[in-house]
Amino acid sequence: MEINKKHSLALLLDPEKANLDALPISESCHPDYLFVGGSTGGDTTDFVRHLKSLIANRKSRIPIILFPGNSSQFTSEADGILFLSLLSGKNPEYLVNQQIKSARAIHDSQLDFVPTAYILIDGGVETSTMRVTGTQPLDPHDIDTIVDTCIAAELMGKKAIYLEAGSGAIHPVSPEIIQAVRSHTSVTLIVGGGIRTPEAMNAAYKAGADIVVIGNHFEEHPEDLEKFTTAPSVPGSSPDDEKYMSLALAEARKALAANEIPIGCVIVSQNQVIGRGHNLTEMLEDVTAHAEMQAITAATQTLGGKYLPDATLYVTVEPCPMCAGAIGWAQINRIVYGTPDPKRGYTTYAPRVFHPKATVTAGVLEDECRALIQEFFKSKR
Repeated sequence: MEINKKHSLALLLDPEKANLDALPISESCHPDYLFVGGSTGGDTTDFVRHLKSLIANRKSRIPIILFPGNSSQFTSEADGILFLSLLSGKNPEYLVNQQIKSARAIHDSQLDFVPTAYILIDGGVETSTMRVTGTQPLDPHDIDTIVDTCIAAELMGKKAIYLEAGSGAIHPVSPEIIQAVRSHTSVTLIVGGGIRTPEAMNAAYKAGADIVVIGNHFEEHPEDLEKFTTAPSVPGSSPDDEKYMSLALAEARKALAANEIPIGCVIVSQNQVIGRGHNLTEMLEDVTAHAEMQAITAATQTLGGKYLPDATLYVTVEPCPMCAGAIGWAQINRIVYGTPDPKRGYTTYAPRVFHPKATVTAGVLEDECRALIQEFFKSKR
């Protein structure tokens, strides 16, 4: 089972608290996933059976995924399970012991599973996870430690990272944390805790979250589900962004055909493409001949000036520090990129290099951009 649908919403249901009959789930109003679990207990099997019956009667098809607080909450009635390990804590019981207790049952059930790093971030309140596990959350101001923990999770083979501010959090996981984690990891990124408005959900998406999880708010305000499920699916971008990123992808394919690393770029001003470029480092034997550098040179020649304050730059891969510096010097006011570059992207080395008023939108046509890069490097192995 894969849970990698971009910009999707998961409704978290606690078997001990959720009133299923009050949820306005219908064929036209439903989340993308239903997560079932809690920190303490509840009869998970009967709850999931009731839930399956309810969504079937309402003509909905929604994957039911277990989000267990301990091994006793496993049931084979669900469609899948987040196989969680609490990496933010130091308690071996929730790092590995509970996983061992449930391993045989999960294996024998043949239920789909997603190895998931569960990382608790301080949301301003003491959570039930803290009380039950006896662990402390990570400091939201210590972004380096959070990012290092997430990198370690991916190196361990986790297929998803769950950043959790906790049930009833005052402060949700910040966009700065989400963006930093997204820039350094490539697995599915799940974010939950303290998200109460579509605007907060969209801010998490824009920063790089793949899935946003909401629980407490819908328990208290089930009528709000429709507002969240009808919110824009690609916040921070537009159909024009996808159109111009498609042009950047066309440039990247030119690079691929020439056996160059397939990165492409276009620069747009007043709805007109004023510069195009793709990697030419091999052909020109020039390590600075990146796609962005080619496009910036073309754009300044088109306009007859060295500054591009009214332009938007579209590039298939997160700019490196060199290109980001050139973008900053050119005063480009908006940058849109497809897939992050955790190893050499500007956010790793120079996150403040752009012009102070510049805005960044990440993740536009991310799957297509990433697939092109993966195709190139796979052919080199």
